[in-house]
Amino acid sequence: MTLDPNTLLAILAMAAATVLTRVSGLVLIHFVTIGANQKRALEAIPPAVLMAVIAPTALVTGPAETLAALATALAAMRLPLLAAVATGVLVVAVGRAVIRV
Repeated sequence: MTLDPNTLLAILAMAAATVLTRVSGLVLIHFVTIGANQKRALEAIPPAVLMAVIAPTALVTGPAETLAALATALAAMRLPLLAAVATGVLVVAVGRAVIRV
């Protein structure tokens, strides 16, 4: 196996960019005052990103998976994470057994 210098340089540059982005965010946040509205907005980012990643897959795989995604989202509003995941697993298993497409 040979290592192309350009490939190695690209990998190192991407690693440096990733580390610098993360470290700079941690350093710069100490100089910023976060109000209540900004805190709510920051707390909404992870679920929004998760839905942006999951929704397209859940909506094109099949009816059982779509129902499971909906059930999991609804369960996550009231139940702990483990219970919401268990709800999704149960719904997709029952859905696949009942819905034969």
